[in-house]
Amino acid sequence: MSLVALLDDAGLTGRGGARFPTSIKLKSALETGADLIVNACDGEIGVHKDALVVAEHLDALQHGADLLARRVQWAAHRGSATERRLRNAGLRVLPVPSRYVASEESALVSLLHGGRARPIMRQAPISTGGKDAQGRRLRPTLVLNAETVWRVSQIERHGAAWFRGYGTAEEPGPRLVTMGGNVDRPGVYDSEAGVPMRDLLEAAGAVDVRGVGISGMSGGWLRGRDAWAATWSDAGLAPYGIPTGTGAVHVLGRSACPVDHLAQIATFAAGESAGQCGPCMFGVPAVASQLERLADGVLPAEEMLDLHHRLGMLPGRGACRFPDGVSRFVASGLRTFSAEVDAHLAGECVLMQERAGATR
Repeated sequence: MSLVALLDDAGLTGRGGARFPTSIKLKSALETGADLIVNACDGEIGVHKDALVVAEHLDALQHGADLLARRVQWAAHRGSATERRLRNAGLRVLPVPSRYVASEESALVSLLHGGRARPIMRQAPISTGGKDAQGRRLRPTLVLNAETVWRVSQIERHGAAWFRGYGTAEEPGPRLVTMGGNVDRPGVYDSEAGVPMRDLLEAAGAVDVRGVGISGMSGGWLRGRDAWAATWSDAGLAPYGIPTGTGAVHVLGRSACPVDHLAQIATFAAGESAGQCGPCMFGVPAVASQLERLADGVLPAEEMLDLHHRLGMLPGRGACRFPDGVSRFVASGLRTFSAEVDAHLAGECVLMQERAGATR
């Protein structure tokens, strides 16, 4: 059986967040003789699983890469422990700037071809080649997350039935989940679709939960009570409009202000974009500014309509999905923590008042 057919039988999808069938990407790559970039950047906030795969499963990871392509580059953030491990193993490393969008698929391809680590406007899959913004022809390049490549190696060794022995029929296979925030035992956990969220929270020692963020800036939020009752899968989280995505889980404790947290992340996002499209150059910073004023209790209530309108204008208009993710993340937070938002608008948030008193 061919590797494409084997991965199709296994039902492997990308572990980097998009969940696109790996067999389809590989079939296209093989038809064009594409190079491979193994993306080990852990680009999403709160994700550390690719660093773990490189640190603990590098031999299997290399085997998976060799199965997929003859020419392989290993992408890692410049100066990271992952980069050092890859270089020490004698692998060809593509050093990536430590910026959020720099590890996006097309940004890595641009960097590989001598361009800047910024997303490329494209009409076709990057695995088929094409041109960058300067008109330079790009070699066909397959980009896969490090965990995905490791799973390819496991499937080749253990078979499709072994892989489907984990997870659900619709979302098969083992997955790594990074637990962080207000937990006693932060770290990367072995998991699978269909397990109760309660199991993950208890394993990590979650305490005093106000809310739970899923998949970093590309995901959304659950209220604490909903998180304890939810199922860890795309299907289980669909009623909340949240994907499992990159497998990041951030626990927000009751002593933290969710509105302040949203403002901090949005401000971070405003400084992490490539700055080449309108939504990122103007829209995301404007959202961050309004959230900062909301967190400080000085945003007029009538501006909330403008904030929601701006969030609705961000998706689908950039070179990459970055503004889409920011919009989803913020909108989910405002909806999930609506009571806390109302308290800020009324100047009644206790945490906000305590913070303001501490600065006087």
